[in-house]
Amino acid sequence: MGVALMLAATTARADWIFAANESNDLYQTAKSSGLATQRADTPAAALALAKAGDGVLLLANDYPAKQTSVPDDVYASAAAKHVRLYVEYPAALPNMEIAAPRKTEWERAVVASDAFGPALARMRILMIQDCTYLPMAASAPHLVLARVVGYDVAKLGLPATKVWPVLFEHPQGNILVATTRLSQFIAARHAPTDAWRTLWPMVFKWLCPDATVPPLEWTPLVRPMYGKVEPLPHAALAQAVRRGAQWYGKGRLLIHHDWQNLMQDAANFNDRTGQGPTPDLPPGDGTYGLLEGYSSRISDSGTQPMRWWLRADCNSEGAMAMALNGVANDDAKDRQIAANLAAFVLKNSSIQQGPAADPTNSAYGLLDWNARDSGPQVYYGDDNARATLGLLMATTVLNDDTWDPALIRCMLGNFRTTGPDGFRNPRIDSPEFNVHDWKWFWKQSDGRWSGNKYSPHYQAYQWAVNLWLYDKTRFEPILSRTKSAIGEMMRRFPAGWDCEANRQDSERARMLLPLAWLIRIEDTPLHRAWLDQVANYVLAAQDECGAIRQLIDHPGGGNASYGTDECPLVYESGDPATDLLYTTNFAFLGLHEAAAATGDMRLKCAAERIADFLIRIQIRSDKYAMLDGAWFRGFDFRRWDYWGSNADVGWGIWATESGWTQGWITSVLALRQMQTSYWDLTRKHGIAKHFAAIRETMLPDEMLSGEMLETKPSP
Repeated sequence: MGVALMLAATTARADWIFAANESNDLYQTAKSSGLATQRADTPAAALALAKAGDGVLLLANDYPAKQTSVPDDVYASAAAKHVRLYVEYPAALPNMEIAAPRKTEWERAVVASDAFGPALARMRILMIQDCTYLPMAASAPHLVLARVVGYDVAKLGLPATKVWPVLFEHPQGNILVATTRLSQFIAARHAPTDAWRTLWPMVFKWLCPDATVPPLEWTPLVRPMYGKVEPLPHAALAQAVRRGAQWYGKGRLLIHHDWQNLMQDAANFNDRTGQGPTPDLPPGDGTYGLLEGYSSRISDSGTQPMRWWLRADCNSEGAMAMALNGVANDDAKDRQIAANLAAFVLKNSSIQQGPAADPTNSAYGLLDWNARDSGPQVYYGDDNARATLGLLMATTVLNDDTWDPALIRCMLGNFRTTGPDGFRNPRIDSPEFNVHDWKWFWKQSDGRWSGNKYSPHYQAYQWAVNLWLYDKTRFEPILSRTKSAIGEMMRRFPAGWDCEANRQDSERARMLLPLAWLIRIEDTPLHRAWLDQVANYVLAAQDECGAIRQLIDHPGGGNASYGTDECPLVYESGDPATDLLYTTNFAFLGLHEAAAATGDMRLKCAAERIADFLIRIQIRSDKYAMLDGAWFRGFDFRRWDYWGSNADVGWGIWATESGWTQGWITSVLALRQMQTSYWDLTRKHGIAKHFAAIRETMLPDEMLSGEMLETKPSP
């Protein structure tokens, strides 16, 4: 099982007798922790071994398919012998009705009594992954299931209805009932670990009140690579980069020819989220693309479903990560995978085909959100920008200029659908181009907005791409529109910014990159002041361990809102979570680039702290290779565990994301290993040689009336 356990001894003799499989987590933990344990195969055999004062645990061996069968005479005999029972997921109980099993959807476990003491007080929240439970009535339960909002605590209390007991004392007096299986808590990855370390001693103490119960310790099967303060080995940085790149293959994110047909089956999944590729299937080489990542739902066996999407941004950011590892750690295989992924995005999939390949179409050059067989194309400006950044880096370090024209078309496709104020509609679907062509978007400041306009989440990385392209081409309209937009955004800072999904931290983290690169273009006191303004907010949210705390505009909604939308990992600012999908990953990139642009030691030290933090919390798992080397979306930096509110409808606390999270974290760590920055490594890119001809076709001079047309020489 891979479980490391602390040995201890009881001071008062009592036996805890298990009717359980030999491999059961609770049995193994108790035995190795020094409890006086015995094991039998059946409830009757376990009770036969018991004497007065002992505790008998009747565990769910065949959960969830079969409920635990306990004969009536076992209950009667236990009462007669003065033996207490813990029974989980029972088929029958004395004088109680049990309804048919149900599955939780968004319910979590909530402490409903004082039985666990102050360490696990009333309204504390625990996660029982993939819980199948038995609905029944119980008075004064210790633990219940309910749909509640909150981080550690159910902030609004329990709802008036649909609250189901999980752990309660039977009226007979000597039976503690669990309506689900709790005992396989290690394999099922119940969370958070510290709460379960408090729960189990209460159960053992209830069974044998006169006994001393030692601490129960175990090593989670999915855990951070290093502790919070333990010294890091000299090779930790290179190791983190290598493991980050290897995860794409170990996690079966890279589709292989032999199982690409599974993509067709995935079309039947809800939101294309379902059973992932099994470990026996071979990993691909990038030819058929890269999947989005693992969903946050965890099964009772500890696995997670796959999000079967072939996103343009994830494929491109993944290509960047593998290309950089291929160079930093001399991995020829990863360099080839990166090249194959670039070809997949720009040629061998539908992503830049169809309307995007038609010079007469307003979508020309843009990247569809996802490779598809049918349906309208979706063009997100931010996704296009990050995909471009990923592919620019990948092709740079691979010394491959084959795709430069396609990348210019993508950058100009985004830019020419940007209004005169430098802001772009976050999302344009292909049917919209039948109503308004690109020229309409080019001329409109406030036309048909589908999202928050003044949100760096949507705009900032487009501006970063524009600044990068301007540096190579010196085409003045790119700079003038981009500076105008950045100036307007900074005039609105901070109160006038739109906040996507109630995440302040994400908006500020995103803005660091364009401000850093604006200094590369024009190093002025004003531009440095803008960067300082935003950086001050980001650094104020940085914990001493390096994590960026999640900050939100307002607390979450009511209990019924849990799981209904995209949302933060916290319920209110102050909850100790950091977000590696929307914030810390982009703060890492932004601070790294800002330090390189300015030489500011404060920014350099902040980036170093994030790097140290990310190296430490990279996932380590011998049991689940599909997760080893990845980063989850969220992390609780106080308890040093993967924990937070799992309410996000698509990307919860335990989600892994092959592009936004894995791609950028691995890549920035690789840049640090190579002692360079994105800007410096790509600065001599030769993309300008193709620019003029493509620009004149996509953005002709007649569309630039009133704008400066001269192209300035590079410094």
